[in-house]
Amino acid sequence: MTPETPPLWRGRALALVGIVLVAANLRTAVTSLSPIFAEIDGDIGVGSVGLGLLGMLPPLCFALFGVFTPRLVRRLHLEPVLLIALGSIVAGHLMRSLAPDFAVLAIGSALCFAGIGIGNVVLPPLVKKYFPDRVGLVTSLYATVLSVSTFIPPLIAVPVADAAGWQVSLGVWSIVAMLAVLPWITLIVRERRDARAAAATDPEIEEVPRAGRVLVHRSPIAWAVAAVFATSSLNAYAMFTWLPTIVGDVAGVTPAQGGLLLSLFSAMGVPASLIVPMLVARLRNVAVLVYVASACFVLGYLGLLLWPATLTWLWVLLAGLGPLLFPLALVLINLRTATHEGAVALSGFVQSVGYTLGALGPLVVSLLHAVTGSWTVPLLLLLATGALCAIAGRITGRPTTIEADLAARGR
Repeated sequence: MTPETPPLWRGRALALVGIVLVAANLRTAVTSLSPIFAEIDGDIGVGSVGLGLLGMLPPLCFALFGVFTPRLVRRLHLEPVLLIALGSIVAGHLMRSLAPDFAVLAIGSALCFAGIGIGNVVLPPLVKKYFPDRVGLVTSLYATVLSVSTFIPPLIAVPVADAAGWQVSLGVWSIVAMLAVLPWITLIVRERRDARAAAATDPEIEEVPRAGRVLVHRSPIAWAVAAVFATSSLNAYAMFTWLPTIVGDVAGVTPAQGGLLLSLFSAMGVPASLIVPMLVARLRNVAVLVYVASACFVLGYLGLLLWPATLTWLWVLLAGLGPLLFPLALVLINLRTATHEGAVALSGFVQSVGYTLGALGPLVVSLLHAVTGSWTVPLLLLLATGALCAIAGRITGRPTTIEADLAARGR
């Protein structure tokens, strides 16, 4: 082992624990709510309109705070902004658990999703800051935790609500968010203490100036990474919303079987999160992974269009492998930037674009189905998005950075 690649834990254990704990909080507020909607509705009255609003809030908040987070980081730096995000998540969980009516529930949910939106953006740059030599490994670790935290809350939401009430079922996740705060407070205190000690030793040390804005939107590489993320987001949200209904209509499966097929689709994110980031660090041309994801989308949707009742599980499995683009985009945020400032800017840009399209996915699929009366056109649209993503693969495969690309273009 060379000095340039120190052991994963040496001097960085607290940062690694902090990154993992943050990842564990970035989906709990989203997936802990829907399984107990009926109980909440029966108690405080949510209604179908309220249900639709709560369903749209996550991607909308993720997109909105993807825009504003880089500005916050330029003013306050990464770790303080992360503490703001975690504080917002804690406050949101507690507000939801104490909600006497729908308005408070919605505000608490918005606070949670705002914090998650900020956390989504700052986590990749934190990996770049603390683990520049292990980007693939640490991204694999936190992306896997993120995937696990997506399907654990729905499994325990109903049992906890039945045993202790829906308020406890929602509020218990504030404990996980509070735990995530501790390592980062310690790291901030330690960093400031070290800075004071260094200044006392050498009074001529000047404060590092705050970084300027990196205009990532002027680089084709940024748009290509955003396209990769957006394709994953749009297809995932569309299928999370409509897959059970689609397979029920085109393949004749029961509602219970539709739920199992949705679980299969979701579960494909776990092996993808484990394998893809480490593959990216070893492949000469990451475009191969984009092409594989594109092919999985195309084959999966073609199967549902042409042979829906035959090997339905296989078509769903293939479509579920398409969102391997999600962990791929997370790694590319770091691999296609040379600086922390570039990583923050690219992360905010990619996620704001991606989650905006993710929010539109279920709505567009719904409208197309309503207009045509079938699932053929919606599935063809999803197939087209997967196929077109291959174009972005060629650009993301270029072994360069946003900063170098902008410098070459004189921007």
